[in-house]
Amino acid sequence: MTIESGTATTTDLRELVATSCRVLAATGHHDLIWGHASVRDPRGRGVWLKTAEWGLDEVTPDRVHLVDPSGAVLDGDGARHSEYPIHTEIMAARPDVGAVVHTHPPHAVALAASGQELRPVSHAANYFVPPTVPRFTDTADLVLTPDLGRSVALALGDARAVFLVNHGIVAVGESLPAATVAAVLLEQACEQQLRTHAAGGWPTWSPPEESLAKRDHIYNDRAVQAAWAYLVRRLPTTGA
Repeated sequence: MTIESGTATTTDLRELVATSCRVLAATGHHDLIWGHASVRDPRGRGVWLKTAEWGLDEVTPDRVHLVDPSGAVLDGDGARHSEYPIHTEIMAARPDVGAVVHTHPPHAVALAASGQELRPVSHAANYFVPPTVPRFTDTADLVLTPDLGRSVALALGDARAVFLVNHGIVAVGESLPAATVAAVLLEQACEQQLRTHAAGGWPTWSPPEESLAKRDHIYNDRAVQAAWAYLVRRLPTTGA
């Protein structure tokens, strides 16, 4: 599924967010009813965001609504996620970002809480490192206000992802497929690093020049889109 934001319809955007949520659930990002994904509204009205009170695996297009920067629901039904400022404030600060994912994947949460930096001990980590993955430490509570949303955006800077320490992650991309693949890769990278560290000895990792070369070879735009298509193909069929 590829959708150009300038020509996307409301149905397209809702379907895209629902698909992203189901992909995240299938790749270890599910956390009961928590976690959410969004895509920028091409008309500048806000973000198309998963509604609250549903698990990522339960999201269907009718469980996605349009939320403006003040938190008002402009189109659609359902309870609004209280952490909408993560999405609206990052998109306000980053015109290059078309989509935001916020989840609580267990290995990423564990690695960030340990104080370790993400190291390129695996292919997946090279998508992010160098530079280091930034860390947001202003609070481990929910990001409930525009001020906190702006602080998350500041911590993210121009990176692809940020650790919300003792909370979760935020991953971004120019499109929702790109942001979703980034979230999937970040959790994979953190899991591999924890496994490597648990094995003992002296872990090794790629130097910066090799990491950058691997990023270009493995995670170019075409490959990321192909990875998204693969993740979508693997989703279980649903009659919902």
